[in-house]
Amino acid sequence: LSCSPRCLHMGLSRGTADTRECVYYNVNYETEKTNQSGVERCEDEQDKRSHCYASWRNNSGSIELVKKGCWLDDFNCYDRQQCVATEESPQVFFCCCEGNFCNERFTHLPDITVPRELIKAPPHSVGVLNVMIYCLLPVTMLSVALLTTVWMYQHRKPPYGHVDIAEDPGPPPASPLLGLKPLQLLEVKARGRFGCVWKAQMMNEHMAVKIFPMQNKDSWETERDVFMTPGMRHKNILRFIAAEKRGSHPEAELWLITEFHERGSLSGFLKGNMISWSELCHIAETTARGLAYLHEDVPQLKGEGPKPAIAHRDLKSKNIMLRSDLTAVIGDFGLAVCFEPGKPPGETHGQVGTRRYMAPEVLEGAINFQRDAFLRIDMYAMGLVLWELVSRCKAADGPVDEYMLPFEEEVGQHPSLEDLQEVVVHKKMRPTIREPWLKHSGLAQICESVEECWDHDAEARLSAGCVEERIAQIRRLTATIAPPTSENNTLLGSSVAPVPMVTNVDLPPKDSSI
Repeated sequence: LSCSPRCLHMGLSRGTADTRECVYYNVNYETEKTNQSGVERCEDEQDKRSHCYASWRNNSGSIELVKKGCWLDDFNCYDRQQCVATEESPQVFFCCCEGNFCNERFTHLPDITVPRELIKAPPHSVGVLNVMIYCLLPVTMLSVALLTTVWMYQHRKPPYGHVDIAEDPGPPPASPLLGLKPLQLLEVKARGRFGCVWKAQMMNEHMAVKIFPMQNKDSWETERDVFMTPGMRHKNILRFIAAEKRGSHPEAELWLITEFHERGSLSGFLKGNMISWSELCHIAETTARGLAYLHEDVPQLKGEGPKPAIAHRDLKSKNIMLRSDLTAVIGDFGLAVCFEPGKPPGETHGQVGTRRYMAPEVLEGAINFQRDAFLRIDMYAMGLVLWELVSRCKAADGPVDEYMLPFEEEVGQHPSLEDLQEVVVHKKMRPTIREPWLKHSGLAQICESVEECWDHDAEARLSAGCVEERIAQIRRLTATIAPPTSENNTLLGSSVAPVPMVTNVDLPPKDSSI
């Protein structure tokens, strides 16, 4: 991984100004259920500074105070004894400073450059100035004429389709939300192929900031474009906030800002937690619902254009986030492909994604570059994610295995492409389905769907919509048969009674179309 300097540990020495208390104010104290005003004690973190801040609006000369309080370590605030905002005319003014109660008073002093014509020359230099003007005027006019000729020659009609390869169109304008105040990066939460993910804070809201170094610009652009595709707002798709370029060359970074989920990824959650039957169903159903929506062509939306079908191409438990109620949201679209009618799908290199989640046809390099083929590749990975969920479910009798990645038992934690080709393609092996799972009626039916998702024949795989329907139906059936327990009545229950075997159940047909 090539990661920007921000991905590394950053230690800051404490300065001379010691900020322990700040004036506190919150205009939204009623909705946020806090005090309206008072004194806020700043947290004293080792090797980090604390600051005071103030934010306000200027409505036609009327000052409306928004917030005051403690501000986390920010180099923009170092050694500022007074709270002074310097931006020309922002929507919300912001200033920070060091020292106890330094934010009690605040002011706005924009940087002003005095026009040269307003600076008067001394009286004795007027004669010299006139001589210089008379001498330089002919030379200036000749230079302008020459430059105009050169410019017209260089800008004669270019060949059709000419593009300057060095041209950087840059990201779209930042969200108005980001224009209010700087984001504070708090801690690195994850690292991946294309960058690192930070937990960040703006005012009192946490966000996730994925930082790409400039050499991974293509991945950043792909993910940004997918997020900005019409119709991408869905409760099971990670919510996009903004994308922007930060800094200047050579330290420029590309930021992708999304909602933040404290529970983190499904992979991380399963490592530290076993799950109940109802939790398994909820996570699996909401994952399938998000993937089904991603795969779907949605006609004209209210206020937006139609949403095309999108193949994720890197679906795995690490790229599925969990809300506080364990609802799944799918993220990380750096390899995704959109299938807009009448347009080529763009970059579709065959062997992309995470090796252990690659479908047999991807490992073989025998992909049919059509829309349905890419959606079926996602469904193979979906089968592996479902297997991960089942492997950590405590509904079956007997002990629950430690968390393992798909094929970790067969090829270890760092398999080569050749290892997986041998196991998945030639031997047609799949992760082991344990005997106790098949004795629990619900898990047995989930396992049946798992096997149909990772079928070696791509055309025989289930669609995401079919998986969603099946899991919903299995949950309803087992809920009516299982004896009433606390686990049936709450999503986050800690135990589940064995469910009697259900037979002759009509599940949605497997040919629910991709």
